[in-house]
Amino acid sequence: MAAFSETLQEFQREITCSICRSYFSEPVTTWCGHSFCRACLSRSWTLGTAAFSCPECRQVSPVQEFPRVNGILAQLTDVGKELCSLHLQSTEGQSQCAKHQKAFKLFCEDDQTPLCVRCCQSPEHGAHKLSPVGEAAHKCRRKLQHVQSHLAKHFEEAEELLDQEERPAVDWHWMIAGEYNKLHHFLMEEESRCLGRIKEEERASQDRLSQHRQALQDLMLVLQDAGHQPNLDLLHEAKQLLGRSESVLSQRAKAVSPELREYPIPGMIEMLRRFRVDITMDPAAANPFVTVSEDLKSVKAGEGWQVKTKHPELAVGNYVLAEQAFSSGRQYWEVDVTRLPQWILGISNPSLRRKRKRNTEPWASAFLLRCVKKEEDYFLQTYPGSLDHRVKGPVPRVGVYLEYSSGTLAFYNVLQRSLIYRFYPILFTEPVTPVFFPGPPLPGMKAGPMTLCPVDSHL
Repeated sequence: MAAFSETLQEFQREITCSICRSYFSEPVTTWCGHSFCRACLSRSWTLGTAAFSCPECRQVSPVQEFPRVNGILAQLTDVGKELCSLHLQSTEGQSQCAKHQKAFKLFCEDDQTPLCVRCCQSPEHGAHKLSPVGEAAHKCRRKLQHVQSHLAKHFEEAEELLDQEERPAVDWHWMIAGEYNKLHHFLMEEESRCLGRIKEEERASQDRLSQHRQALQDLMLVLQDAGHQPNLDLLHEAKQLLGRSESVLSQRAKAVSPELREYPIPGMIEMLRRFRVDITMDPAAANPFVTVSEDLKSVKAGEGWQVKTKHPELAVGNYVLAEQAFSSGRQYWEVDVTRLPQWILGISNPSLRRKRKRNTEPWASAFLLRCVKKEEDYFLQTYPGSLDHRVKGPVPRVGVYLEYSSGTLAFYNVLQRSLIYRFYPILFTEPVTPVFFPGPPLPGMKAGPMTLCPVDSHL
């Protein structure tokens, strides 16, 4: 009996329309082999489906005409209905209570179970609502038909939405690809302008140095000739020669000391901020020289830090490491150094340094950017590296980008959206840790803190 029920269920699926989920009514079969009610297929095409396309597989029919009613399938549907009805009657006739061996005559609405007459007399069903099996089944079928009508409506809506998704009114792929293409062209134009500006400034710098060298050479020849002049002639021209010499020598600083130029890169800082990480400073670094804040987000020079050596920035006890170490991925963090005239930022590998001899330089396994104040000028220097350039003024916020796999470490002037310096490539073999150095302090100046900017902060 169970096998027959399964076969009958399979037969029911074969004679059921996939659109309305009911038995076929005037079934028609498309060229691809799928069948539907004639009215359902017609309504599906009217709702906007591409003409002569199958609602099931979406294939377009090569035959440009509405399919005819499938008479054989209509007959099979009638047979299937009759079989299902007979099977339902036979099943109802054989159903009986296992406990009392009586036929199920009533249905308990509260427990949703069929009952025989003797089951109804038990106290557990005394206060329950009971209905004849036929009446309960009729009510259930009405409910199912109501639900089925709603499902059919939602199914049609889903079909319509699916068709709209397959044939969207707006081609977003094309539009978004066009915007990215426009952005690529914009960045390429910006890159070309920036590189052109760099070449022009390099030529201008070379011309300035050439002119300065020529001025020095001319002055040297003039002074050499003056040395061979008679005493009175020499003394007569001495004031003019000394003034000219002083003027030429005063141009040396501008001609020789390079200035770090700013080349803003549109969108770079915004892109890097996708990789921002929440960093905290190691509280164990606190000592008389440096003080770490309670929230582990800032550090400043302590009152006990006295500048006594020629290179106070190399003092091991004056720098602070982050609590985090990185050995993969991409990380970006920003540091506010507005109130610090001198500072050092970068990364270090403490484990490598511990393996070296004690007399090795503290920064032998580090990559650093250093800001130094000399008189009224600020200089940015790298260790290791060749950067030693003047800047127009202090850099208020520095962005640090680390990409472990490619061995990249870059520093950015966040306010100007420009690159300061990039180390590349670095062969990382062990985890590295961010480094913070709030000094050395300048005599007579009270330096402020070096502060990690919040992950969600923006200028």
